[in-house]
Amino acid sequence: MAEQKYIIGIDGGGTKCKARLYSTQDGFLSAGLSGSANPAKHYETAIHSIVEACQNALDNAGLSQLKLSDLDVGMGLAGVNIESCRLQMQNWQHPFKSCFITTDLHIACLGANNQPEGAVIIVGTGSSALLIKDGQSTMLGGHGFPVGDYGSGAWLGFEALRYSLRSMDGLVEASELNQAILKFYNCSAAIEVADLMYNATPSEFARLAPVVFDLAEKGDVAAKNIVQSGAEQITQLTKKLLAQHPARLCMIGGVSERLKPWFAPEIRAQIQSAINQPDHGAVLFALNQLGLSTKI
Repeated sequence: MAEQKYIIGIDGGGTKCKARLYSTQDGFLSAGLSGSANPAKHYETAIHSIVEACQNALDNAGLSQLKLSDLDVGMGLAGVNIESCRLQMQNWQHPFKSCFITTDLHIACLGANNQPEGAVIIVGTGSSALLIKDGQSTMLGGHGFPVGDYGSGAWLGFEALRYSLRSMDGLVEASELNQAILKFYNCSAAIEVADLMYNATPSEFARLAPVVFDLAEKGDVAAKNIVQSGAEQITQLTKKLLAQHPARLCMIGGVSERLKPWFAPEIRAQIQSAINQPDHGAVLFALNQLGLSTKI
């Protein structure tokens, strides 16, 4: 019997880091969670989250005898599409047996389509898309908040806050967003909200996205306009990918399900369900890098 290997797939995003533990003899064993793992935004936080998620996965599997140095790790991380960030991660003196790094988009595409080629759109804290066809990869978006990430949770929350603060000043039409945002942040005035969110992270803006969707679905005009604008921008990504005739096209991420009803029916009809999650794709990526079978 071949030597048993323990492999962890890491899905590291702006909000959370998920680790999936896999054994080449026993299959998937457990998962572990931790906090934000976007090294482009905060390198030290990302490193801490990755290690913590891996340790949690080992603990949850009851494998306390294993050490991090026994693990082969494949990780897909937000931010490593930026060259400086990728180099920093590649120079990390990690505690693992081996460590293979790619983008969160790559592992999402592998997991969602369960095959080497296809397309995926991620709409979560941020937004981006990837097409893999004929061995070539094309990335769209992924420029990061606030200069990019249109239609994402962070973008929706940011736009809602901007509108609401102007509305509270009487510069644009009043919206139910005003009271909803004051209540959400336990504030009584616009300046308190502005002060609270002055140095907010993308994930902190994204926490407001469900409030925006709730009000949009109830008919609040300002909230509807924000959600529709986000949907239009993700629709542009979708059309760009479909024009390349991908093997499959999936859309994933915490915001995606609530955004899909805002797409035109002909767009929704061409978006297929994801087969597996990104952490599964990270395990597939690691197995491929190790030259092992990816039939899992």
